[in-house]
Amino acid sequence: MPANTSATVRVGTRGSALALRQAGMLVDALAEIHARVRFEIVEISSRGDADRDSDLTQLGVGVFVKALEDALEDDRVDLAIHSLKDMPSVIPPGFELAAVTVREDPRDALVSRWNSPFADLPEGARIGTGSPRRRSQLLSARPDLDVLPMRGNVPTRISKAMAGPDGEYDGAVLAAAGLSRLGRLDEAADFLDPSVFVPAAGQGSLAVEIRAGDSAAREVAAAVADDDATIASLAERAFLTELGGGCSVPVAAYGRMRDGSLVLSGFVSDLDGEKALRETVVGDPDRAAEFGVELAKTMAAQGARELLAEIPRG
Repeated sequence: MPANTSATVRVGTRGSALALRQAGMLVDALAEIHARVRFEIVEISSRGDADRDSDLTQLGVGVFVKALEDALEDDRVDLAIHSLKDMPSVIPPGFELAAVTVREDPRDALVSRWNSPFADLPEGARIGTGSPRRRSQLLSARPDLDVLPMRGNVPTRISKAMAGPDGEYDGAVLAAAGLSRLGRLDEAADFLDPSVFVPAAGQGSLAVEIRAGDSAAREVAAAVADDDATIASLAERAFLTELGGGCSVPVAAYGRMRDGSLVLSGFVSDLDGEKALRETVVGDPDRAAEFGVELAKTMAAQGARELLAEIPRG
């Protein structure tokens, strides 16, 4: 399916409102460049979508990714679209990451029934999240909060957060990029400072995964790759790989370009945010992956591995 010939490219995505919106945006961008290629969106149901009750840490790393990889392997789709933050830091054999898209706002956002800034949340406010990273950072900044597990797609979590005093929650923390893509950014009460609330690796970018060695699919996907986001993702994912981190533990990495240099922040904590480590360093973007490993080793020397070893894995 080279760009100069007629072809149909099957694009796999989860079926949530956000996933479909993200896939549609990406397909629109691809279609503008590959005018003679027909794109077909194929909805794939994942275990994480089917099981909306279990804690995400119990479902395991890559729970939203595996079903799409199965569809690639079975030749039901040619491209798989993921939120990059959902992807394990190591791609399984047989697949490759063909493109990382331009990064939207990487910050976390607070939605609350009071529509007040994070600092003004009342003591004991019940804030929902399914992310150990968000839980630990919330409690590190505000140990007085009652941070509760929350599952569901973005509209469901917003609804739970805004249910009122008789509901289970008073607010929730979500990715600003997801709110933006769904046209609901104006419902955010606050955007959390990424120097304190370090975003998840890849948060804000989409990833295009393909079967390893599929040069035609790689050519199609390359059209939406963004250099700065790719550099940041190399550093962030190398950091996670070196520490053995993922979405089931409180570990985060955030890279961004500044004046030609790569700025990389790392975060590691226990589940309750009582022992939190943070480091920010500046380096050469041409050595992004090495730079991520170096930051991980620096934080390991401060006790990061011991913190993570104490956390039960799903």
